[in-house]
Amino acid sequence: MESLGQEPISLRHLSDRMSERLAESPHLLNIFRNAIRNTWGTTLKRMADGTTFVITGDIPAMWLRDSAAQVRPFLVLAAEDEETADLIEGLVIRQLRSILHDPYANAFNEGPNGHGHQDDETEMSPWIWERKYEIDSLCYPLQLGYLLWKNTGRTSQFDEIFKEAAEMILDLWTTEQRHETESSYRFQRKNCVPTDTLIREGKGAETAYTGMTWSGFRPSDDACDYGYLVPSNMFAVVVLGYVQEIAREILQDEALYSRAHKLAMEIDEGIQQFGIVEHPEFGRIYAYETDGLGHHNLMDDANVPSLLSISYLGYRGTDAAVYQNTRRFILSKHNPYYYQGSAAEGIGSPHTPKGYVWHIALAMQGLTDDRRDEKERLLKVMSETDAGTGLMHESFRADNPADYTRPWFSWANMMFCELLMDYCGIQVQR
Repeated sequence: MESLGQEPISLRHLSDRMSERLAESPHLLNIFRNAIRNTWGTTLKRMADGTTFVITGDIPAMWLRDSAAQVRPFLVLAAEDEETADLIEGLVIRQLRSILHDPYANAFNEGPNGHGHQDDETEMSPWIWERKYEIDSLCYPLQLGYLLWKNTGRTSQFDEIFKEAAEMILDLWTTEQRHETESSYRFQRKNCVPTDTLIREGKGAETAYTGMTWSGFRPSDDACDYGYLVPSNMFAVVVLGYVQEIAREILQDEALYSRAHKLAMEIDEGIQQFGIVEHPEFGRIYAYETDGLGHHNLMDDANVPSLLSISYLGYRGTDAAVYQNTRRFILSKHNPYYYQGSAAEGIGSPHTPKGYVWHIALAMQGLTDDRRDEKERLLKVMSETDAGTGLMHESFRADNPADYTRPWFSWANMMFCELLMDYCGIQVQR
């Protein structure tokens, strides 16, 4: 494995473009340069087999979710830079191979070194850092392969490995539509906080069939209260649409197309039937979680996929009535994880202390708002809550940004970069 060398010329070109548009905002530009160079220089590694390994920052493992989100802004460079496109394709291939090794795992080691949570009561292997099953862990690699195609025209990532991984994902999501009766997945961790393990001897809370597919954990790596995580099911519907497009236009595989179409329809019908509730103040809104047994969890979490990120994911446009109602709900005191302080207000997470706002959620709030002045306001809030480090963090106390978690968190850094690029009119093509 070797670290990346000098940053590509395309990255310097992007930095120059940003400089021209941010002449009046040197602090924003400084954070952008720090954040994007930090990710390029410290988290991305080329492996001897040509694949790419991406650590999350302060944890030396590769999360399928985080790694895809970390390189997303680099897709803009990949459109003009073959080296960067190769790097991203190498990541897609490594992610797909990881899924083929174990589609229930969320984080992997760079080799079979046995690092991570090997004592968890589940089917661990030395390649796996952690085996918390999360729907989004399977969504992100499919999305990244698709976005690489749309931003560069490259299709070499859609090979037999891609097809095999896509089939495996479809099999798993179909199985997990009936988790109670058909799934063998179990997960237990001893001597931990309750959110790090699943109840009922590792099976999770009871569910009934809805058409949606079950998830053990949220994208925060915290256990779901109820097994149908609505925003992650929305993300699944979106990437199943990508699979349909790839199957028909690239692979000429009508069987794969038909399977993906059928499953997407079933999951989407489940969202519409079981994932929407009538709120006394906000009207019809999406629940964060449900179980098919009449229970709903009304909240939102900072990690993506979230309800806030619905339009960013491509599930519904920002003008959809239920989404707008949901957005008003989650950006209010009615969301138990919406915090307000003297320095900032925004969405946090039960994954971090009460009263801590996440930079990822502030970036997502800007990316899902069409108003340029609102994007500017949120960028200002983010830049003023960096605690003087010139980088983003996982979360910070809303009354005191100097009190923060995770000083080296690449996902947050790249979300800031993506919002600032969006503000400057530079977007990843979807």
